[in-house]
Amino acid sequence: MPAKLFDLTGKVALVTGGNGGIGLGMAQGMASCGASIAIAGRNAEKAGPALASLRELGARCTFLEGDVTKKAACVKLVADTVQQLGRIDILVNNAGTAIRKMPQEYSEDEWREVLDTNLTSAFLCSQAAYAPMKAAGGGKIPGDIHKENIELRKSTII
Repeated sequence: MPAKLFDLTGKVALVTGGNGGIGLGMAQGMASCGASIAIAGRNAEKAGPALASLRELGARCTFLEGDVTKKAACVKLVADTVQQLGRIDILVNNAGTAIRKMPQEYSEDEWREVLDTNLTSAFLCSQAAYAPMKAAGGGKIPGDIHKENIELRKSTII
């Protein structure tokens, strides 16, 4: 059996956008290292298979439905994580969206949707997680780069 790179036994992670794609991969990685996982997302239908994959790794896990573009929802996601899993040690701000057209063709509402989902949500969730993490003696909020953000930057360079 290969040695674990790190041990997250006893730690709790909240992963936004964790019910699929990169977010689920990060949740699975932390679960394989012993963390309990709260995955948050807007699509409850995707939660079942995501939770099953985490349970196969032996993880204690839960799904929390919420819209991370809203401050009240972020506060509730963090509070529900603490209530259901006992604490929050790690916040992975992975929620993201992309509009599949050239940025110069975005409407103002589409632009705000991308900003609110990919950027403002990270601020709101991090802000909500601060007090419980501080009360527990600290925590980690690793950075995440969305492929869509990189593509947006590339497509706007002239």
